[in-house]
Amino acid sequence: MKILAVTACPVGIAHTYMAAENLQKAADEMGVNMKVETQGSIGVENELTEKDIAEADGIIIASDKEVSKERFGGKPLLVVGVQEGIREPKQLIQRIVDKDVSVYKESMPSAETVKQKKKEKENPIYRHLMNGVSYMIPFIVVGGLLIAISLAIGGEQSAEGIIIPEDSFWKQIENLGAASFSFMVPILAGFIAYSIADRPGLAPGIIGGYIATDGSFYGSEAGAGFIGGIIAGFLAGYVVLWIKKIKVPQAVQPVMPIIFIPILGSLIVGMLFIFVIGAPVAGIFEGLTVWLEGMQGTSAVFLALILGAMIAIDMGGPFNKVAFLFGSAMIAEGNYEIMGAIAVAICIPPLGMGLATFLNKRKYQQAERETGKASFTMGFFGITEGAIPFAAQDPFRVIPSIVTGSMVGAVIAMLSSVGDRVAHGGPIVALLGAVDNVFMFFIAAAIGMVVTALMVNLLKKDVKVSEDPIVQEEAAPETEVKPSAQEAEKTNEKQSKEINKLTDITTPELINTDLNGSTRDEVIDELIGTLDRNHLLQSPHQFKEAIIARENESTTGLGMNIAIPHGKSSAVKKPAVVFGIKRDGVDWNSMDGSDAKLIFMIAVPKEREGDDHLRILQMLSRRLMNDEFRNDLLSVKTKEEAYQLLQTIK
Repeated sequence: MKILAVTACPVGIAHTYMAAENLQKAADEMGVNMKVETQGSIGVENELTEKDIAEADGIIIASDKEVSKERFGGKPLLVVGVQEGIREPKQLIQRIVDKDVSVYKESMPSAETVKQKKKEKENPIYRHLMNGVSYMIPFIVVGGLLIAISLAIGGEQSAEGIIIPEDSFWKQIENLGAASFSFMVPILAGFIAYSIADRPGLAPGIIGGYIATDGSFYGSEAGAGFIGGIIAGFLAGYVVLWIKKIKVPQAVQPVMPIIFIPILGSLIVGMLFIFVIGAPVAGIFEGLTVWLEGMQGTSAVFLALILGAMIAIDMGGPFNKVAFLFGSAMIAEGNYEIMGAIAVAICIPPLGMGLATFLNKRKYQQAERETGKASFTMGFFGITEGAIPFAAQDPFRVIPSIVTGSMVGAVIAMLSSVGDRVAHGGPIVALLGAVDNVFMFFIAAAIGMVVTALMVNLLKKDVKVSEDPIVQEEAAPETEVKPSAQEAEKTNEKQSKEINKLTDITTPELINTDLNGSTRDEVIDELIGTLDRNHLLQSPHQFKEAIIARENESTTGLGMNIAIPHGKSSAVKKPAVVFGIKRDGVDWNSMDGSDAKLIFMIAVPKEREGDDHLRILQMLSRRLMNDEFRNDLLSVKTKEEAYQLLQTIK
């Protein structure tokens, strides 16, 4: 049995994740397959797909805010408050198992209807083309990398470039790569037709794509290439749609999709391509190839400018894919310089943005700097999409910068006769030996990367976030050489980095295993005092105002003896968590009436309120749902014991 759940709460922080954790845990114990979507302040995570919903036996919504139900039309749906998701997860799941839930039949569209509406809004030509491209890409990647590996390991230098001996093992690897490439256009055509006419269109599309690549059918040496494959795919799809509308006797209808439609479709597409379409398209393709091969000077520069701009402008979108497909087709025609320019342009946006964050950190938020590190890796492997987070954040400065850098890199590569023998880009293909004139490949990529970095940093303004709050803090006394002091020092070093675990922002000095306060406000004062003694606050009074203001919105007593007071204030120097244990409990107005015994106070600078405090709350709320973990925390005797347990919160 498969059950889905959605959890949410008005604030979208702790209770959202507590309910998700308890539902998932209960499902695992009951042997039920469950997937939980959380709609927290950090955004929708683990989103339910249309396939998930179609396969589900029931859905639970545990939420205290409005959650859209239209996608669950026709499914058993149980809607409860988030607290029930936290306290009674097994009972909720059992109700779905026992079919003690009504089917949602509001006058809302079903998931299939929503899906159809989305499709109707899209450009159908683009949708069908991208369907074919998505199935074709694995064949390009497999073929390209196998050929690159065979050239790198088994290739030998010759007057004609790198060649692989015919009788070697690596020649067989190259042949495997070539075989993968041979499927590229037929698969493209087949799945364009499949997108248009469903399964009956697949065979005519693949056959039409094969004919498009084999010019011997219509007297051409080159074939119609990928352009012919696209034509064949659309032709097959719409021919099959037309055949499907023909009225036939009822006795024949069952075999139409598996016999008559594929046969008629393949015959019509094949004959049209052989006698009408193939030769003219092949002629255009041959003329284009001759023109490209004969381009010199300004013509080559103009082409490189266009290709570089198309690769960078939408970072993996339709413009990028058209340029990439064009370069891939030129490889089959023996023109490697087109793909050489494209291979350089592909890696420049992510590498350039990564370099930009390194050169001038003041221009970027903390999250962008972390993304910059990842974009280096993506650029190395030729994944242009690594620049998308930067473009989404600041499109009017980032997109012109990456387009300019890619155009510059592509022009240098084209003028330097950089060639790429595989349909892939980035430094990885150069290191694998698939690139001609490797030195200029790296020169072109480096110059384009520097142009992007300098241009975007020139256009960008400094962010308002203080660069390194920790620099303003008092240094720890040199005499403090205890392990705890060393941990504090490590935390200081990490303050500008992403928070991956709780102990990135807490130390044994921020732990009190025996709180003295007898009321909520006394405990708050005690924890704030701990933060202040550790030089984490500029104004304890100002930070307390932020804590109390948050408590006045709604209690942070989460139940189960847990309270997580939190405040975002300019009085906080850097993110930190102070933890205290009140063994006999203190009234925190918790939702389940229990006294708070495990109290975590989160302190976050105002300028870092977005990601930091949400990430900390998410980590805490998920881990604290474990009964054994809570009991272990309540049983600790020393700060060191507590710190060891807190190290598991990540």
